[in-house]
Parts: sequence; C-alpha cells; structure tokens
Amino acid sequence: MRIDYDKMVRDKIPEIIQADGKSVDYEVMNSDKYRVKHAEKLCEEAVEFQKDSNIEELADILEVFYAILKANGITFEEVEKAHKEKAEKNGAFDKMYLLKGVSW
Repeated sequence: MRIDYDKMVRDKIPEIIQADGKSVDYEVMNSDKYRVKHAEKLCEEAVEFQKDSNIEELADILEVFYAILKANGITFEEVEKAHKEKAEKNGAFDKMYLLKGVSW
C-alpha cells in the first residue's frame, strides 16, 4: 500500500518513517519550490490549529514562520518592526471587532 503526499515536512520526518519500517519517497526542493510550499504549509498548519487549538499547533505555525523568514532572508526584528508600524497605523486585534459591512 502507498499513500501519496505533496507537502513540505520537517527535516526528520523521512528518517522517522524509515525507522518505523516503511519506505519513503521524497525530494529536496529547490529554493523556488521551497518558498511556494511555505504558503501551503502555513495554511495547513492554520487549519490544524482551527480544528485543535493547542500549543503544539501554534508551535508548528511558528516553525513554518521561522522557515519562511530564513528562506526569504528576513530577520525576526524586521518583521517585528513592520508589525509595530502596522499596529500603530491600523490597530491590533485587541478589541475583537468583526466587520459586518460598509455602506456609502
């Protein structure tokens, strides 16, 4: 039996699968494909967090976030600066607003 996947996995997953006595087929992605797969992985982890809101799922999101930063040559400090600027300009999410509509 074989299950096919087309998703980015953590570094040790192939060896964990092999240690379980299974055969694993994987590729090492080039940089362009790696950056594309980040968006897919981030969405996957967000859906998992939506289903099961626990700290492990948040840790997975953070791991993907760090990988995206590294792959794009962006530092956490740069993102934090942009975050603060955007929060100052547009606010944060503290007031828990849900926009229902806009009329004119």
